[in-house]
Amino acid sequence: MSTLPKCPQCSSTYTYEDGAMLVCPECAHEWNPAGESVAADVQRVVRDAFGNELRDGDSITVIKDLKVKGSSIVVKVGAKAKNIRLVDGDHDIDCKLDGIGAMQLKSEFVKKA
Repeated sequence: MSTLPKCPQCSSTYTYEDGAMLVCPECAHEWNPAGESVAADVQRVVRDAFGNELRDGDSITVIKDLKVKGSSIVVKVGAKAKNIRLVDGDHDIDCKLDGIGAMQLKSEFVKKA
């Protein structure tokens, strides 16, 4: 019988230790057993070039011609992307641009449509 506490999000009893953290394999929630919340629970705010807050599922428009690294393709001003996904890293946005395909963009070069 396990003496580890249940997951605070989904109440699963199958929690396990990973270093100093406890992890739930069912919902992938991680927490500190001392009761402190993990910094990953705090959502980062991503803003476009004009200061509007972007969220997953928003539509965006490119505001500047962008050269695609390693290719001769140029993303033109006005290129639109629907149903964006916000990601961590150097580029904030994961999307599919009309006529180009999957691409990662920085939020400073887009505006919310």
